[in-house]
Amino acid sequence: MKSLFSALVLFFSVTTFAHSTESRKIFFIEPKDGATVTSPLKIKFGMKGMKLCQANIAPKNKKCGHHHLLIDKTPIASGQPVPQDESHLHYGKMQQEAEITLAPGKHTLTLQFADYAHLSYGEKLSETVTVEVISSDNTR
Repeated sequence: MKSLFSALVLFFSVTTFAHSTESRKIFFIEPKDGATVTSPLKIKFGMKGMKLCQANIAPKNKKCGHHHLLIDKTPIASGQPVPQDESHLHYGKMQQEAEITLAPGKHTLTLQFADYAHLSYGEKLSETVTVEVISSDNTR
């Protein structure tokens, strides 16, 4: 009986953990993967199972963070800081949309979620889309 109870506890623990990590998601509302766009480009960020919190302010809820947009870069490994430069844009004021200017051509956009200290939650809380910019008023 004791081993049955232990097995049930283990099963529900694994199931709960798997469900909790699967229910967290970061995604692009816009643009869609493969979209043909003009610049400047409006971007909308989406998320599920996480909360937004401001950068540089330690939150009470540890399951929070903010968005980063990586232009022509790959996701940042979990626990690593997200750089801040023209290819790593930070939205630490809890923004959920942005407008960026890109040169004509193909670009990858990676939405990366990171904690208040800009430490990445890793590839599981990121999404990458590819867009084709066909014209631009101002090139980057």
